[in-house]
Amino acid sequence: MTSSSDSGRIEISGIDKEETYTAQRQLTHWQGALLFAVCVAFTLFHLGVLNIVPLETWTFRIIHVAGALFIGFALVAVCAPVPRSLARSVFWLELGPLLIGVALMLYATGLIVSAYVMRHLYALHNPPAWMFEHFGPVLCAAVVIAILSAWTFRPRNHRIGWYDWILMIASLCVAAYLIFNLNLLQFRAGVMPTSADFWVSVAGILLILELTRRVAGLALVIIAAVFILYGFVGPYLPGFLEHSGYRMERFFTYLYTVNGILGPTTAVSSTYIVLFITFAAFLQASRVGDYFVNFAFAVAGRARGGPAKVAVFASGLMGMINGTSAGNVVATGSLTIPLMKRVGYKPRSAGAIEAAASTGGQIMPPVMGAGAFIMAEVTGIPYTELIIAALIPAILYFASVYFMVDMEASRTGMRGLPANELPKVAELMRQIFLFLPIIILIGALFMGYSVIRAGTLALVSAAVVSWFTPYRMGLRSTLGALNQAARMSIQLIAVCACAGIIVGVISLTGVGLRFSSMLLTVAANSQLLALLFAMAISILLGMGMPTTAAYAVAASVVAPGLIHMGVEPLVAHFFVFYYAVISAITPPVALAAYAGAAIAGAEPMRTSITAFKIGLAAFIVPFMFFYHPSLLMIGEWSIIGLNLATALLGVFMLAAAAQGWFFGKAAVLTRILLFGAALLMISGDLLTDALGIGLGALLLLSQRKSNPRVPDTVKSP
Repeated sequence: MTSSSDSGRIEISGIDKEETYTAQRQLTHWQGALLFAVCVAFTLFHLGVLNIVPLETWTFRIIHVAGALFIGFALVAVCAPVPRSLARSVFWLELGPLLIGVALMLYATGLIVSAYVMRHLYALHNPPAWMFEHFGPVLCAAVVIAILSAWTFRPRNHRIGWYDWILMIASLCVAAYLIFNLNLLQFRAGVMPTSADFWVSVAGILLILELTRRVAGLALVIIAAVFILYGFVGPYLPGFLEHSGYRMERFFTYLYTVNGILGPTTAVSSTYIVLFITFAAFLQASRVGDYFVNFAFAVAGRARGGPAKVAVFASGLMGMINGTSAGNVVATGSLTIPLMKRVGYKPRSAGAIEAAASTGGQIMPPVMGAGAFIMAEVTGIPYTELIIAALIPAILYFASVYFMVDMEASRTGMRGLPANELPKVAELMRQIFLFLPIIILIGALFMGYSVIRAGTLALVSAAVVSWFTPYRMGLRSTLGALNQAARMSIQLIAVCACAGIIVGVISLTGVGLRFSSMLLTVAANSQLLALLFAMAISILLGMGMPTTAAYAVAASVVAPGLIHMGVEPLVAHFFVFYYAVISAITPPVALAAYAGAAIAGAEPMRTSITAFKIGLAAFIVPFMFFYHPSLLMIGEWSIIGLNLATALLGVFMLAAAAQGWFFGKAAVLTRILLFGAALLMISGDLLTDALGIGLGALLLLSQRKSNPRVPDTVKSP
């Protein structure tokens, strides 16, 4: 990242990239070439199936998961490698597990290859029964040995370890078995499975859990493990948690069907997530993503606290496509956070602003990370209706963050960046056509094109517009973008597959419906109490989990309860979705805030508390559209417009109360009254709106009296 005063252009590196893990390998030579080829093929396979040659659903999703596992185990090691000289002395300890693991894997691979040869060369549709009876346990044993060895023996360099080769090949063997027996599995899995079905399902689940642990940490894996354990201890639990229990064979094979791992979460990751992450990779390769951020700097860079306002706009825009809050903090925060610190923001404020803005990208239409796609899949509500409904809540959230940023800048007397360090508006206006990919995406959606077709058109347009810039995308950069897309997709694919395990357990045990009944009982006493309970569960589910997984689980557990309370499905799902999203800035486990703190050099917990304050409106907005669905574009336009205007005034006063600045320094009593006025304004009723406006006007007059002229102080950066 550099800034050049000669050109007035701020150069950006890293936009749209996912989190960089210290254990991520930098493969070279033939291993690097192999991974590059597999990543390109993986992305092209998805684009081809989505747009040209459709594939049977189960087969497509099985290949999707297997490809992600293969790439993931090649790309991400268990931990950072140690120097070769330090690890040589223990290599002989690996010899036993290595020989056993490789022998088992070779045997299992030979069996599945032989089955395909018999079917396609010798027309023997079903191989001898003993082959698959051996295949399942042998494959599972090889996977267990490889996972334990990966934990025990630290990698010695950035090359793929022998245990990861076993895991990569095992991923392909699981897919090969499932596809070979697909017609039968669609009827017998989870009902009357064979021994081989059981062992292969266990191996596949272990692979998913291990990759998720590597790319997303332990939180989601622990939650998935608790749900798996629940499948067996249910008969011994009290109350609504009790169930009759299941045989291991039925339980694990059920999870590896369209009711679990291959269900809605993987449906989304195999279509929308891969497509829009590829779009993000093309924006990066074509430098269109750089243009978005430079445009924001040109427009807002000179304003007080300019870099923070740029972060609000740019991080929201890029986070919408990126798909992960913490990943977007790392990508855009590497530019915006140092500049925010330079103009006077404290490190914790800089990290918190970036975290709040990046998290907001997950609720910004038209892409909304991946949440809108999962919502459309689960509810059956058309995607275009969802993004229209999301518009006003997103406006309220980003308006609140903007007000927070502006008030802090005004309170501390900051100014923006010098004009000679910013991009020139006139130069950028000559490249205004670089906004075409986003315009085409939105236009195609509202012209009635499918999400897949609209996303593909936007992707292609990102490459086409680059031909009119110095960064023209040729064959090499196109292949590079396809490679990067696959790498960026791995975390979300693993997370979606792991979330599918949880969804499968919920579906099999029926705990979601029983939880809904409990929520309905609570609501009989107090609807507000039920909403607070639903909010807390959604946030707790999201702590330490990426947004996609958090919403997928909350949609299975919490949303049905709200719907049974009589809430419209659209409102119920948006309610839990928003809290799943903002869990990324909710202490004590605020992943986006922690990522911002790392870049800013701030204390993580204080940064997360500051991010919570900046994103405060997001904790109130769901209650607003719950009580007044007009904020989800439901109802008369006059009512929608009125509620939007009063809600904006409400979030302005909420920001003033949080920052202690209301056209001048606000006393404690003023801040308390402002908070009360804000709550009155955002309730949506005419009487409370009038009371809120009246109270706000009185406070404004009082502030003008006590601060007749607020000096426009300037703090030099």
